[in-house]
Amino acid sequence: MASNISYRVYKTESDLEPAMKLIDQDLSEPYSIYTYRFFVQQWPDLCLLAYDDTTGDCAGVIICKLEPHRRSYMDEHFASDKVELMRGYIGMIAVGTKYRKLGIGSSLVERALAAMEKRGADEVVLEAEVDNVGALALYERLGFIREKRLYRYYLSGTDAFRLKLWL
Repeated sequence: MASNISYRVYKTESDLEPAMKLIDQDLSEPYSIYTYRFFVQQWPDLCLLAYDDTTGDCAGVIICKLEPHRRSYMDEHFASDKVELMRGYIGMIAVGTKYRKLGIGSSLVERALAAMEKRGADEVVLEAEVDNVGALALYERLGFIREKRLYRYYLSGTDAFRLKLWL
């Protein structure tokens, strides 16, 4: 774990520029400013940034949400009378190239999961490209399972895995 990294929640619109820059460099999907604002204005406490204390650079970002979700099927993870769950969603995560392999991505996910659980999340889901070996390994190391394959999910035509973690 990098000792010169500090973490904080989204505070102001000025946090969007470094977050968007990282995400645009890292993820295959293009996102508009309105997509980012959708998340950060409703769930600012679930949008976390990692900063390099030495340089002031934004080293990583995770953008999440938490909403009620009606169960479409019953599973063994929750009581059968619980028809509405609180579902967390990890929409975007990116770590700057020079900050990879330092535990920043894992720390961002762990902090986001803790914040969602504190707010009552029952489960957390996300999508990851099937060929993103690093991301899949990170999530599976944290307990996520591959729930299903989503064919041609991304604009590029690439498939995704929907991953789920029960809290």
